[in-house]
Parts: sequence; structure tokens; C-alpha cells
Amino acid sequence: MTTEALAVRIHAYGGPEQLRAESLVVPPPAAGEVQIRQHAVGINYLDTYHRRGVFPLPALPGALGVEAAGGLVAVGEGVAGWAVGDRVSYAARPIGSYATLRNLPATALLRLPPQVSYEQAAAVTLQGMTAHMLLKKVAPVGPAHTVLVHAAAGGLGSLLCQWAHRLGARVIGTVGSPDKAALALARGCDEVILYNEEPFTEGVRRLTHGAGVDVVFEGLGGEVFQQSLGVIKPFGHIVNLGQVAQGLPQVALADLGPARSLTVSVPGVFAYLQHHPDLAGAAAELFGLVAEGQLQVHIGGRYPLQQARVAHEALQGRGTTGSLILLP
Repeated sequence: MTTEALAVRIHAYGGPEQLRAESLVVPPPAAGEVQIRQHAVGINYLDTYHRRGVFPLPALPGALGVEAAGGLVAVGEGVAGWAVGDRVSYAARPIGSYATLRNLPATALLRLPPQVSYEQAAAVTLQGMTAHMLLKKVAPVGPAHTVLVHAAAGGLGSLLCQWAHRLGARVIGTVGSPDKAALALARGCDEVILYNEEPFTEGVRRLTHGAGVDVVFEGLGGEVFQQSLGVIKPFGHIVNLGQVAQGLPQVALADLGPARSLTVSVPGVFAYLQHHPDLAGAAAELFGLVAEGQLQVHIGGRYPLQQARVAHEALQGRGTTGSLILLP
């Protein structure tokens, strides 16, 4: 039996104006799949790359989105361990989470505890698993480390600041306004740098008395990445999380060492999700921290699914804080 659903799709690459809400027919789940009635959908900057064709969709027209949370309404043949009514979250391909209902491989599912709301899950799954990857696998930190987090008031930045602070690190965040500074301080930053008032490089040197930081997390690329290399201690680590500003940075190995002995990482969360030996355990750790209030999930905007265009405009304007979600 087929079911009608609403999905936000694009027919051509371009700006937010390309987003259209359309009715679709969803077939029953195939073998190995489940069908999810989605209650909240996460918006990520990655979605804008797909919309613009920076990372092309498999085909046009196509729906956007890689993250959502909801309840199972059907289970396909051969699926074990899942049942109708289970609460789930996911951050996975295939792309197409901007929808009220969809089918998805059961291997993509993460079990959602009752203490975590669908809205929290849609706002935290991808970014929270990214933070788990960064702080548990890529650049583990502890009390001996000083960490610089760019865009500290954003969704991922806020989670990184909280989690790194919880691990004992000293956390310095960069933000663009006093309001965002207050949010970053409330979410784990020990100090903040207002980059519109002071170059962040000078701020880091001031706050560390010239010593620099052990780890930098940045998602802007370009000049921010290049300047960040100048505030890292010898044997320090810079992690690029995206290219919001100027694309993937070009780095000459001679600029990294041997005198400075720096490490650069460009990790991918989908590779982490695909290859993690205990993904269920990692997700349980993340959702456990959220349920206990150890990680505060800041939802900076809620939009009806049909207003995905407005949400994308807000995201690109870079005036938002926290995570944005769509409500089907």
C-alpha cells in the first residue's frame, strides 16, 4: 500500500528559491528498509551545498536533507531489532530527509531514548555525532589542552564547547556579536573573542600570553584556516570541518613542519558513522549526555517544512545561533 507524503525538493541547483514543497507517493518499505513518520528534520550547512550543486544530488528533482527523527510506521522484510512504534533518529544517506514520511535502510537507524525529544534529536544527531568523532577519535582533549572553537555559538560549535569543557579543556570561542558571546559563555567557553572587534589571532595571543592553543576546530576554510595555523602550539592540531567561507584550504606541507610540527585533519562524519565499530554505543553516549542535561541542545529556529526556503535564507545569512529544524 502506498502513502502520500510531502517533501521539499529542488528541480535545479541554485538559491533557496529553488526549494519546493511537493506531494509524493511513498511505497511500502523494501526488504531491509523501514518507513519513518518524521516529527522533526535537521537543517545542516551541508544541505546548502547539495542545493547549490557543490555536492550534486544523485538525480534531479531530488529532496534535500540527511537528518531527522520520528517513529517507525512500517518495517520491511528481513529487518531485525526494530518494530513499529520505535522512536528513532538518523544522520545518514541516502539524501532526502526534508519529508513527512520516508523509507530508509534499517542500518541507518539510531535508537532514541524517551528522555530526548524528536526536536532535540533532529537538532543534535549529526552535529553531536560529529562532536563525538572530533573529541573521541580525531583530536581527543583533556585538562592539559587549550582549544579554539570558531563559530562557537553555532550548533556544532556550541556542542564542541560544552563537550570539550566537560572533558576538562580550556575553551576559547570566536563569535561575531555580544549576544553570541553570552551564549557561547553559557555553553562552555572559558573566554570568547569578538572577531569584529579584535582579530582572533591577536585575541588568542592575548588570552594565552603568546603560547597559542593545542587544537583548533574551524569550519570556514580559506583565510580563517590559514590564520589559525599561526596560533597553534608546536605539535598542535587544526581540524577543518567545512568550507563555509572560501572553500577547502590549500596547505603546503612545508608550512606545517618540521619546525612547527603541526597536524591537519579533514574528517568526514559519514565515514565515521559508516565505520564506527559500536555506532549504537556512540549514539547512546551522545543521547545520554543530552538526556542528563550535560549537553544543552540550542534550537535557534523552528520552521514548518513548507518554509524550508525561509530557513535556508536565515542559515545563509549567518545571523542564526544553535541549530535550525523543520517541523513536518
